[in-house]
Amino acid sequence: MTSAPAPLGLGLVGCGGFGTYVLDAVAGLPGLRPTAVADPDPVRARVLGERHGVPAFGSLEELLERTDVEAVAIATPPAAHAAMATAALRAGRHVFCEKPLATTARDARAVAREADRAGRALVVDHVLRYNPLLRALERLMAEGLLAAPRRFMFENDASDQDLGPGHWFWDREHSGGIFVEHGVHFFDAARALLGTDPVSVRATAVRRPGGPVDMVSADVLHPGGVLASHLHSFTHAHRCERQSMRLDHGFAETRVEGWIPVRAEISAWTDEAGARAWEELPDRAADLLHVDGFRPHGGERLTVTVERDAASPAPASGRGEVRTVPHHVRAVLDLGGEARKPHAYRESVRAAVADLVRVARDGGTPVADALAGLTAVAVAEAATLAADTGTEQPVSAPGTAPRPTAPPHLQESS
Repeated sequence: MTSAPAPLGLGLVGCGGFGTYVLDAVAGLPGLRPTAVADPDPVRARVLGERHGVPAFGSLEELLERTDVEAVAIATPPAAHAAMATAALRAGRHVFCEKPLATTARDARAVAREADRAGRALVVDHVLRYNPLLRALERLMAEGLLAAPRRFMFENDASDQDLGPGHWFWDREHSGGIFVEHGVHFFDAARALLGTDPVSVRATAVRRPGGPVDMVSADVLHPGGVLASHLHSFTHAHRCERQSMRLDHGFAETRVEGWIPVRAEISAWTDEAGARAWEELPDRAADLLHVDGFRPHGGERLTVTVERDAASPAPASGRGEVRTVPHHVRAVLDLGGEARKPHAYRESVRAAVADLVRVARDGGTPVADALAGLTAVAVAEAATLAADTGTEQPVSAPGTAPRPTAPPHLQESS
């Protein structure tokens, strides 16, 4: 018999609200144990250290002097991410970095190179990568039940209720701006769901009267004429926030609710073989919605209804694609409704850290790796420049995101 490997010792830097949230979310994660925290505010550091029974320090440098800190979680404001991630990697530590990986593509590229040179795991906290609904959509596309999207649309009317005039969020030197600080989540989600790296960006920024830029939009062109549209406004009260994502698959459409998705509805037209495949999905719900490290709460469900047309309609055509698709499918993937959003957020963070533990122990590539972090920042930076100049900006693609090819017998089923 072989003994289980010792838990990975995690030190966290940044003991504010989000740092506390991360450490609480990963408490009890198999293969991981908190070992230290650090923050320049000694009170915050002490409170969080006592909360988890670990010593508290004043800086990342002190954290890195400890041999029981094998991985570092970075939960500071964005401007510090690149330098801290680089320091931790050079000290031989694995890194879990809150998004964005950096506030510039140049710095993000340097961090990615450092992770490669150091041979250490680097996971960026792109929580949407670890959300069961979006993971299920990726699986349905890989199986051919959904075609790759022709359009991606995301609208985010977010809250500014806690973002006073002096908050670092509004300061580009600290946050990178809305596209960088917040938009990276959705540039990355689009890249994952579309399966391609973006080509170019057009963008607009709107400044509130007498105040900062609080609304931005970007149209991101992907290969093959696929367009991803993003809008973010920080203009609402908490209770009035609204977010929606829409994917146009041609003969199907997916609508996803919430920036932390908890419900997705799919409407698809298909043939007889496709209808049978959709009807079998509820039996596979647990596997379809599975994400390592994400603990289900028991209220998840997948329902599918198929409205069959007994007649033999003429072939349908759109954008030059011709199919005979008489049957209408309606599928709902639900993580338990709006009340389960806090659970989905916490568990997505937990799953991202579980990914770090897996790669640190077994090797391989994280789901939200350095390339994902770099690409999202590169798109965000291009969008910021496009909005500033009013001109379309190219995106230098640092890598590719190939989509698995569906088996031939499934390719006609969507």
